[in-house]
Amino acid sequence: MRKRNLIVVNLLLLGLIGLGAWRLKVMYDERLRRQTEFLRAPAPAAPPPVVLIPPPAGQVSAANYLDVATKLPFSKDRNPTVIQEVAAPKPMPALPRYYGMMNFGDAPRIILAPAPGGKQKSYLIGDTIGEFKLVRAEQAGLVFSWDGKEVPARYEELRDKSEEKQAAAPAAVGAAPAASAQPAQTPAPGGAAVTAVSTQESKDAGAEAPSTKPCVSGDNSPAGAVVDGYRKLLTRTPFGQNCRWEKIN
Repeated sequence: MRKRNLIVVNLLLLGLIGLGAWRLKVMYDERLRRQTEFLRAPAPAAPPPVVLIPPPAGQVSAANYLDVATKLPFSKDRNPTVIQEVAAPKPMPALPRYYGMMNFGDAPRIILAPAPGGKQKSYLIGDTIGEFKLVRAEQAGLVFSWDGKEVPARYEELRDKSEEKQAAAPAAVGAAPAASAQPAQTPAPGGAAVTAVSTQESKDAGAEAPSTKPCVSGDNSPAGAVVDGYRKLLTRTPFGQNCRWEKIN
């Protein structure tokens, strides 16, 4: 009985083994079939790749880098506000004073002084007086060079006015000669006043009086005296004192 049971058990085990082997065979065949179908199936076409094109770069502008210029931590002298300092123009000093001109045939010598009442000296064209350089002498005046530019000036502007002011002080002293130079009035027989005109005045009435005339020998009237419409002026020159009468306009 026991032997028969062992045979039954062995048969059952044998059947289970055969069933397992068959199952493995079926699974193996199924796997081969699927592998064959996969290898024989045509490969599907791959979709085209998606290419992302970046947007074009914007125009380069200096304003885009303003923060770099103003906030660069490695440079302490960064300053977005540019301050242009304009130097104040240099003030031009007073022009030299003019006292006359001489010409001995070679070149004109111009008598100048650096300042009113200063030491007078004769200068040639091209000489330097103070901060000025004498460029040329014209009929209307002198032309100086200062700070790289030409400065023209008329003779009347360059004359030493201080001497004329000093000469005008004693003008009251010359009032008496001026009064005596007035035409005298003498009563006529009929009672009317008749103006007596000197022979010299009547001779010069038709001619225009000169603007200047030299002093005559023995003229002791003071500087600034006014006689016959002329004022007496005395100026110092390297050759002595110059005396002349200038017509009052």
